[in-house]
Amino acid sequence: MDKTIKIAVGLFMVVALACAIFFVMPHPAEKTPVPCPGDSVSGNVTVYFFYGEECPHCHAIMPFIESLKTKYPAVDFQILEIWHNPTNQERSDSMNKKLGVKGVGVPEVILGNVVLVGNKDIPAKLEAAITAELEKRT
Repeated sequence: MDKTIKIAVGLFMVVALACAIFFVMPHPAEKTPVPCPGDSVSGNVTVYFFYGEECPHCHAIMPFIESLKTKYPAVDFQILEIWHNPTNQERSDSMNKKLGVKGVGVPEVILGNVVLVGNKDIPAKLEAAITAELEKRT
């Protein structure tokens, strides 16, 4: 029995070491330019909506975001899943860092220098932020 335990512990150590190496080693990531807050595509206003695939709050707010996409066709809505997409997570992290925002969760909207988080602030304030940004550009 003593030999079996030693073998099991040895295998466990090998697997743990392999996992540690895998997570510590840098992985090649697709490098995409991260836009600065306030930048836009083709001069349009851009709304970045960051969400998590399994987030119930994100899914509850998605119909609101979709309705704004229809209502404001001149606005570029970037709907970006960040829990399973490292490129989108990097974009979210970079934009929040540039804005000095820490500890943000999902759902999150970034529009210029405006950051809205949660299923209460986004419906309450996003449309006003969009119209204000559109007025600045006209």
